[in-house]
Amino acid sequence: MREEGQERGLQRRACLASLASLSVGPAAWLGLPSAAHAGGQMEEPLIDSVRTALSSAVADMAPPEPLFISTESRLTYLRWLGTMSERLRRSKPEWEVRRDFLQTVWYESKRAGLDVTLVLGLIQVESAFRKFAVSSVGARGYMQVMPFWTRAIGDGDAGKLFHMQTNLRFGCVILRHYLDREKGDLYLALGRYNGSRGQPQYPNAVFAAQRRWIYQAPDAAA
Repeated sequence: MREEGQERGLQRRACLASLASLSVGPAAWLGLPSAAHAGGQMEEPLIDSVRTALSSAVADMAPPEPLFISTESRLTYLRWLGTMSERLRRSKPEWEVRRDFLQTVWYESKRAGLDVTLVLGLIQVESAFRKFAVSSVGARGYMQVMPFWTRAIGDGDAGKLFHMQTNLRFGCVILRHYLDREKGDLYLALGRYNGSRGQPQYPNAVFAAQRRWIYQAPDAAA
C-alpha cells in the first residue's frame, strides 16, 4: 500500500472534528433490492478550520495504486486480493471490476487508518456492494454518502458520489472522523455513521458482516 498515502491519512485524522452527524442506514444486504435504506440525517454547519481539514482529506484523488516496502508485503497483498476476489465473485462477477474495487477499498481504508475488513463489512451492510445504490433519503453509492457532504467539504457535485474512489474516499474520511470523535469506540462511531448512536442493531450488523472479510495468511493458518 502506498506509504505516503497512509502517512497523509494519519496526519489528517487529528483534524477531523465537529462534523455533521451522518446517519447512513443499512441496506438489505442479504438480498439485492433496487434501493438502499438510510435513516434520518441532520446537516450541521462546519467551522472554517474543520471544513478546511475535511476538504483536504477528501482531495488529492491520486490513482489508488498500492506501493510496497518489501516483496513480502506485496505478496501478502496479492494473496489477500485473490482470496477476497473469490468471496466477492457473487456480487461482482467480472474480475477486473472486483480487482479495481478491492484495490480501492484497500487504498482508502489504509489512507484513513481504518481496518479494511471493517470497511468491507460496512459496505456489505450499506449497499450490498452496489455502486449505484440510492436510499429513500438520497444516500448514494457503496458507502451510502449523503449529497450534502459534497457541498460541505467537496465541490458540490453530488453526482461524483457514484464514482467509486470518490464514494469510498468520502465514506472512509467520515467514518474516521466519527471514530476519532468517539475516542476510538467503534460501536459508538458506527452508530454515528448510521444516525443511531447507542443502539446495537447497526453496529452488530457491521461486525457480523466484517467477519466474512477477515483474511488469514496461509503461513499463519493452523
